[in-house]
Amino acid sequence: MQAIVTKNKVRLLRKSTAFGNWLQKSNLRTAAAALWRVKIETMAPALPAALLFLLTFQALAQPTVAQVLSRVSEEAEVLAQNAPKILTTETLEQRSVMPPSRFRPRAGSEAERASGQRMRVREIVSEYTYGALRESASANLIEFRQVTSVDGRKVQSPESARRALSQGIQAADDRIRKRMLEDFAKNGLVDVATDYALILLTFTRRGLEQLDIAPLGRDQVGADAALTLSWKQKSAEAGALEFHGGESVRLPLQGILWVRAYDGLPLRIKAWMEYTDKAKQDIRDEATIDYAMSAHGFLTPVAVVHRHLVNHVMMTENLYRYDPFKLFTTSTEIKFGDVAPTPAAPPVKK
Repeated sequence: MQAIVTKNKVRLLRKSTAFGNWLQKSNLRTAAAALWRVKIETMAPALPAALLFLLTFQALAQPTVAQVLSRVSEEAEVLAQNAPKILTTETLEQRSVMPPSRFRPRAGSEAERASGQRMRVREIVSEYTYGALRESASANLIEFRQVTSVDGRKVQSPESARRALSQGIQAADDRIRKRMLEDFAKNGLVDVATDYALILLTFTRRGLEQLDIAPLGRDQVGADAALTLSWKQKSAEAGALEFHGGESVRLPLQGILWVRAYDGLPLRIKAWMEYTDKAKQDIRDEATIDYAMSAHGFLTPVAVVHRHLVNHVMMTENLYRYDPFKLFTTSTEIKFGDVAPTPAAPPVKK
């Protein structure tokens, strides 16, 4: 019995990276190309041998933490450069626990047993992009969005939303930013979480200096074998700012980073923070962000799942989904960089 391996080219996104050089020096690129897709034409007894061979190769090809972080920081830098030039449609589905009903069913009745937690579901669709506040010394990127529909009810057209986004980005200051967030929350939302989609920017070269990072092990993200690393911000200055009612708190984030095992490409980031509020309640906010390579050659967020827990009970879940991002310029208005349609051919004279 024989295992037949079919060859397929390995696409290296950036051959100049430290990880690419490492692969070239160790002569593993040829092996990676041969093992990119494995087709085993054999009976079941040969399968353990093939799996053992693959596991042995993966152990040999596993990069160091420094090599992984070099690739991660490069992807973060490329996203930071391109984020102000992209736009997409964001769909938020929020599930939140509603306050107890005034209706009190008779004790022990079927109605009482059936009435558990009541959940409210809202769906908000927005035009969505990134920008920096003009008055901010750090020039950190933040999210900008304009709502186009609420629970299927149209609020404004996508074209109007894009014009408003363009104006908001050009006049981006704290006042405009605050008004956009207030307008977003007015749609019946609670515990709104923003800016998690940009958490990859925490891992820029400068950002890495503010993190404690350690290897964890191996995992699986979809069809990709992944390496995992734990991370934690060293101080609250770079942490997340949370608003709940009239209370605000800034705390350092910590979490887990998943990267693709064979080339260090970031796949997923999880972040959380915990604290006790003034009411002596244990608060936890956690978010999981999935990334994928866009058609433009850099990573963009695909989905964000955020959960707000009070005393270990989930009170709000926010699921953000993002359509494929498009490129635009922001000189005077948002213009997509798509190819112009071909003009219609003139009518044929008879």
